[in-house]
Amino acid sequence: MDWEPVIGLEIHTQLATKSKIFSGASTAYGAPPNTQACAVDLGLPGVLPVLNAAAVDMAIKFGLAIEARIAPVSVFARKNYFYPDLPKGYQISQYELPIVEHGRVVIELEDGEEKVIGVTRAHLEEDAGKSLHEDFHGMTGIDLNRAGTPLLEIVSEPDLRSAREAVAYMKKIHSLVRYLEISDGNMQEGSFRCDANVSVRPRGSKEFGTRTEIKNVNSFRFIERAINYEIERQIEILEAGGQVVQETRLYDAARNETRSMRSKEEAMDYRYFPDPDLLPLEVTAEHIERVRATLPELPDAKRHRFMEEYGLSAYDAGVLTASRELADYYEEVARLCGEAKLAANWVMGELSGFLNKENRDIADSPVSAAMLAGMLKRILDETISGKIAKEVFEAMWNGEGDADTVIEKRGLKQITDTGAIEAIIDEVISANPRQVEQYRAGKEKLIGFFVGQVMKATGGKANPAQVNALLKKKLAG
Repeated sequence: MDWEPVIGLEIHTQLATKSKIFSGASTAYGAPPNTQACAVDLGLPGVLPVLNAAAVDMAIKFGLAIEARIAPVSVFARKNYFYPDLPKGYQISQYELPIVEHGRVVIELEDGEEKVIGVTRAHLEEDAGKSLHEDFHGMTGIDLNRAGTPLLEIVSEPDLRSAREAVAYMKKIHSLVRYLEISDGNMQEGSFRCDANVSVRPRGSKEFGTRTEIKNVNSFRFIERAINYEIERQIEILEAGGQVVQETRLYDAARNETRSMRSKEEAMDYRYFPDPDLLPLEVTAEHIERVRATLPELPDAKRHRFMEEYGLSAYDAGVLTASRELADYYEEVARLCGEAKLAANWVMGELSGFLNKENRDIADSPVSAAMLAGMLKRILDETISGKIAKEVFEAMWNGEGDADTVIEKRGLKQITDTGAIEAIIDEVISANPRQVEQYRAGKEKLIGFFVGQVMKATGGKANPAQVNALLKKKLAG
């Protein structure tokens, strides 16, 4: 039978507020355990939560970016469950009336086609603490620093039909929250993590299959592997005549498998009810417009502008607008050097290669946009060749100064003097009479041999275009 996967994602994004969603405690990462959980976060008697206005603005910002409805009234509810890292015995979240509803995100598929993914809702909630299972001699440690950290939970419609689509959607949301500067999206620190709801059904069927939920995956690579594993597991069960059990599962990256964690809870299991300590959240039209005025140019708009303004392909524009920082870097290089395509090639090629090799973000690049543009100008004015530029770039990366400093210090200036190049060509021709004879007999591919010999004799400093033109002229004689 031909099976069709049906996938929906619940993405938990930590909002970039300085304090928690209902208290003044710090959200800074890396503090010693249990030093950033105040009486409100712990739910001690006599304390009351106060909503962080910055978290509300960030949720509205996201809703506007995905063309969603911003609810004029939303309500915070208590989601009741027991777990050691939830000291209050409940989590404050939004249930029936979330702040953001009915949005859309456009993803690009591998064949270049676009697909619209619905966003059911995005709601505000507080994070729980963290259970630590290492170095406690068989016991579990609890760190409550994360308790009360503001989250925006972004719930997609079940519109995704493959693990690849799920990754494309997750990357799009990751890029968007960073563009909006509402989250740093740091997956290693838990600022951006995902639950995947996965089911399969016979292709063409309108009915959904029984779904399982894969919890807390914080890597694009792992979410793809986890979903693919779960799809295969469910198909094997169904084709063997069994039934898929609705449950929550964990992904084990070391074994590349999902394993059962617990039976899947329904909403009624959490006994949601409106939080009596928090008033309904009212958002006016004026408030929404104030937030709208702070929106930056969004990724899709920037991608289309790069294609129109700089003549880039859809692929190049997509790569260069994947992050706001990379797009800003590229645009500065293009502006300073005046050649948009050359700038794109170097940012996507050499620069990205060095960044990936050393696992750096663009913000940490030792080669600034001005430095790269300065080097590209030296290619354009033929001070150096593209090949020599790679040596110059590496030297700049290693802290040897800007392009002009490196070129001067290393003596890399390109030889463009026609007389000097002709003299070297004459030497190469006289030293290789057999190859000259073969070339003149019709073996024109030997031009590469002669160019190589000239470039070798000049230490790679001769202008390649001049070398080619002069060689062809002299060899024709």
